[in-house]
Amino acid sequence: MHIVLAILGSIVTILYMLDRLGIDLGGLNPWAWRRRRAWSNRYHGDPIHSVEDPMQIAAILVAGVARLEGDLGAEQRQELLSQFQTTFSLDAKAASDLLGSVAFLLGAPQVVGTQLEGVVERNKEQFSREQSESIVEMAEAVASSAGDATASQREYLSALREKIVPPAPAGAGNWAQ
Repeated sequence: MHIVLAILGSIVTILYMLDRLGIDLGGLNPWAWRRRRAWSNRYHGDPIHSVEDPMQIAAILVAGVARLEGDLGAEQRQELLSQFQTTFSLDAKAASDLLGSVAFLLGAPQVVGTQLEGVVERNKEQFSREQSESIVEMAEAVASSAGDATASQREYLSALREKIVPPAPAGAGNWAQ
């Protein structure tokens, strides 16, 4: 027993001396380390992974088909705004704000395909069958707004159709709830 007390006393003395020398021992706290790591992952993570609103997720999926080929063209932007206004029942300012936030969240065009695959996989349960079909219809309208859809856009549309439409559960039918 006296050996255990001597070891504990030595550990406490060493920790006290390190603290008095100015060495921060707060990093040894496992709960603080976990909290710092979670905050760091959230801070350095991709902002598209924090979206939870189904309307924003749908807007991301629809705008993603236009961003596959680079920046949005004037025809695609106008088609996106009109689709947001008619399908989501938004006014012009709200549709423009939604498009601006989606353009920020999509980031660089080079990673749009990989980001959107993850968004579809995480959020496909949130949409009813009608909502899933309207997402695909809006994406097809945006893809064909500036002429025929390119090969990568057609590939994205077919992947979107097969991943989001069949497994969608029945629920609310329209977007304006």
